[in-house]
Amino acid sequence: MLLRYGGHPPTLVGGCPLDNRVVLAVSERKDATVPTGVHIRDVREHLFDAAERVLLRDGPNALTSRAVTTEAECAKGVLHRHFVDFDAFLAELVLDRVAQIGNQGAALRESAGTGTVADNLTGALTAVFSSVAVGIVALIIFRDELRARLRQTWPTGVPLATEAADMIASYLSSERDLGRIAADADVDTLAPTLIGAGHLLFADRTGAPPEADAVRKMVTTVLAGVVRVPQP
Repeated sequence: MLLRYGGHPPTLVGGCPLDNRVVLAVSERKDATVPTGVHIRDVREHLFDAAERVLLRDGPNALTSRAVTTEAECAKGVLHRHFVDFDAFLAELVLDRVAQIGNQGAALRESAGTGTVADNLTGALTAVFSSVAVGIVALIIFRDELRARLRQTWPTGVPLATEAADMIASYLSSERDLGRIAADADVDTLAPTLIGAGHLLFADRTGAPPEADAVRKMVTTVLAGVVRVPQP
């Protein structure tokens, strides 16, 4: 038996909102008023997305377990049934978003030799810092216990920022191999320089994000003297 619910997504005791999805296995009892046996797709990702919205909107100070479950419209105990504690939840959030950087890195490396170096990097940096990356870096700095958890995976550096720098360095290495930047270009210095400068451009959560021209100007300034193919 299938019933489709409309209007405000129903929330079960100990569950998350269903976003108007089909409710499965509704109780056959005539007096039943709440569906049972509900299939909820990926509660972890639902909670991660809620945490990301809180972080982007209100900053790291506002990110608490209560804020996440309220944003997700879940019962308060849902988060703690899936994670040991809130810092374990945050560590998993960081790991999940770092994996997304890996996907962006593959696309950026494939762009080597096409377009212009400045445009490719402008797009990549905008994609990184227009996401939750800036908020996550601030969150890691803000929470001592979270940093301690993440040190088990990243002994040095700041997760996500480090991954983003590695992504840029890998791309620059590919462009160097193709002869589009100087053979003696120090990509391991240029990459974190671009990430640091990009972070500063996007760091103000309260203002409008920088225009593409501003990001491109920063990129061309950092790479001045190493780009070998004329940039339009």
